[in-house]
Amino acid sequence: MFEIKKICCIGAGYVGGPTCSVIAQMCPSIKVTVVDVNEARINAWNSDTLPIYEPGLKEVVESCRGRNLFFSTSIDDAIREADLVFISVLSNPEFLAEGTAIKDLKNPDRVLIGGDDSPEGQKAVRALCAVYEHWVPKEKILTTNTWSSELSKLAANAFLAQRISSINSISALCEATGADVEEVARAIGTDQRIGNKFLKASVGFGGSCFQKDVLNLVYLCEALNLPEVARYWQQVIDMNDYQRRRFASRIIDSLFNTVTDKKIAILGFAFKKDTGDTRESSSIYISKYLMDEGAKLHIYDPKVPHEQILLDLSHPGVSEDNQVSRLVTISEDPYEACDGAHALVICTEWDMFKELDYERIHKKMLKPAFIFDGRRVLDDLHNELQVIGFQIETIGKKVSAKRIPFASSCEIPKFSLQDPPLKKPRV
Repeated sequence: MFEIKKICCIGAGYVGGPTCSVIAQMCPSIKVTVVDVNEARINAWNSDTLPIYEPGLKEVVESCRGRNLFFSTSIDDAIREADLVFISVLSNPEFLAEGTAIKDLKNPDRVLIGGDDSPEGQKAVRALCAVYEHWVPKEKILTTNTWSSELSKLAANAFLAQRISSINSISALCEATGADVEEVARAIGTDQRIGNKFLKASVGFGGSCFQKDVLNLVYLCEALNLPEVARYWQQVIDMNDYQRRRFASRIIDSLFNTVTDKKIAILGFAFKKDTGDTRESSSIYISKYLMDEGAKLHIYDPKVPHEQILLDLSHPGVSEDNQVSRLVTISEDPYEACDGAHALVICTEWDMFKELDYERIHKKMLKPAFIFDGRRVLDDLHNELQVIGFQIETIGKKVSAKRIPFASSCEIPKFSLQDPPLKKPRV
């Protein structure tokens, strides 16, 4: 059997970098070269400050960089030298979850490898299987044809996204009836046919994969004349958009139907905890809706660079003219963000937000002081927070017994980062 000695991975991003770093660590006899056209990104991979944050990644890279792991911009040379080129040779979709990517790579549920039925295709499949067999049990390595492999990736993410949209739809019903979506999720999650994974109601899913893969599925269905199937999966995205708009509308309604010139602290900008990735983060959408209403946002995230936050919010589909420079301030810590704020909004489930001194925060906020918990991270603190004096609004549950009344009148339009920006008439 042909033995792979040199691997080239094209793309040094959130998938290529961690995946090939783990391959290099687990296969010390294989030379792994990760290439990218972005010289700054490659320089970062070769420095002490990696371009992405992922728990455990730095230790993996440092254990083999310069020995059998290399990062380079010499793409042509790396391809010519390689026995196997990731991306262009055969289908090997990843099933990584950011925040646990290193654990997922070292102890995967399965490794999926797809290839053509031709002798060359099967030879490539066997060669890549041999690479993974350095640390993955054979029974966890699945081989399929190329179409099955690619559709498995899309279907897996579509099913996960569907579960999130399903529980988020129930969260809206819970708020209207007085039920608690966490109790509902626990009750249905104990059914072994359903299970308890991905039943956490929130302000909506983000990240680079879920929306992209569901929309790819929708596109395939439309192209293959399966309109009913396309509409079914499109509803998963529509529900996610609805959850974000609904949460932003609730913030505005609770603050007496206007947030114009009001300071609002946004805690968390990454799309989930334990990552610095902001792609399709719900925080972007919530910030956009609040900026459109004239709110002054003070944003804090422990891992997302300040420049990335400003770049995301300056996207033409998110803001226009000088909106960001007028309305957005990046804070160095959560207490600074909340100082003088009318409300704090939790958009990312960072563990540190459970440990904050909320009595200190309440003293510095304007009254009445509101907490909008878009991730249900403060559930165990509700009684304590109410005693302090906070008005609490959370996903899928009515918290405040004596709620300050308001008349709901806010309707927030849909938008997409892929759509051209909407121009509002100047007054």
